[in-house]
Amino acid sequence: MSSTLYRWSLPISTVICVLLLLLIATTRELPPIGLVMYESKSVLSAFLDIFLDALPFMVLGVLLSTVVENFIPEGFIRRMTPRHPLGGILFACVLGIMFPLCECGMIPFVRRLMHKGMPVYIAVIFILVGPILNPIVFASTFMAFRGDPAMAYSRMALTFGVALAVGLFLTRFLKSNPLRHAIPALPNKTHQYKNEHTHGEKHNHSHDDHQHQHHDHHHNHNHDHDHSHDHHHAHGGRVMTMLSHGSTELLEMSKYLMLGAFLTALIQTFVAQDSLSAIGQGPFISHVFMMGFAYLLSLCSTTDAFVAVSFAKTFSPGSLLAFLVFGPMIDVKSTLMLLSVFKARFVLTLSILVAVIVLTGSLLFMHFFLT
Repeated sequence: MSSTLYRWSLPISTVICVLLLLLIATTRELPPIGLVMYESKSVLSAFLDIFLDALPFMVLGVLLSTVVENFIPEGFIRRMTPRHPLGGILFACVLGIMFPLCECGMIPFVRRLMHKGMPVYIAVIFILVGPILNPIVFASTFMAFRGDPAMAYSRMALTFGVALAVGLFLTRFLKSNPLRHAIPALPNKTHQYKNEHTHGEKHNHSHDDHQHQHHDHHHNHNHDHDHSHDHHHAHGGRVMTMLSHGSTELLEMSKYLMLGAFLTALIQTFVAQDSLSAIGQGPFISHVFMMGFAYLLSLCSTTDAFVAVSFAKTFSPGSLLAFLVFGPMIDVKSTLMLLSVFKARFVLTLSILVAVIVLTGSLLFMHFFLT
């Protein structure tokens, strides 16, 4: 099933792209192809504006993600997890604030937390809202929408609403295990080693005692040197692990940011603004269009606000809010990553549920707050 979904993911994404382009083309005729050569400088300029504005926030997110990955112990989360569902939902939201991880690194991190005993519904909520409910994303959204700070607050509020709705749905209706593979219990290696070591001591006690007396002076002489060497080696290994993790995540996230910025620059340059306006000001279709656009772009949550603000003149605030909330929760790359952990039926149900909640919430926010 997993290999089939991976094989069909590209054709499905292509069909969605074609449908979005047809929606634009049927609204207004596209400019002549001959204009492409004349507008190349505009494409490059728009691309650089979006990419360079978003790059500092992406780097900051990678740095904090690396620190969390290497210095925050996972065991204490199991002890802090509330038992009540509402407490668990709030706990997942607080985790999003405490651990400013991009969605690119969320799945592996949450998988380790489930190994430590985190309930599945809390893990799912954390996966959905963690990339949005953190200070870096709030700051980037606030900076991108300098003239409309309500967008940053609305993004956080709608995200929390999605967390509450999805969490209550999962605690009420999730009966079977949605994981593709059962999480194996970690072996108690310390207990096993202790039993083997005790048995060995009983069998070779007299022989080991004689050797211990013979080598005790030599061991004490070299203990401090060996301990210092091991500490230095462990410290160097941790630094190398941090550099490797940070560089890998930065390269992975940069690909999606560059692709999103480039596609956005192409649309802004070659698609007539009144064509986008016909879609962007629609009371319903604009929300659906921007949610599909967010799914395809697969932008990082620390950078997508700079892409969204570039459409502020042609799309309604509610549709931009739908773009900012739905994209970090469900997109192409997160769908494939979710399928590596959860069953396909659960991922499909979760995606539809999130889409319906975000669409409804963005329409409500548009009516009451983003006027």
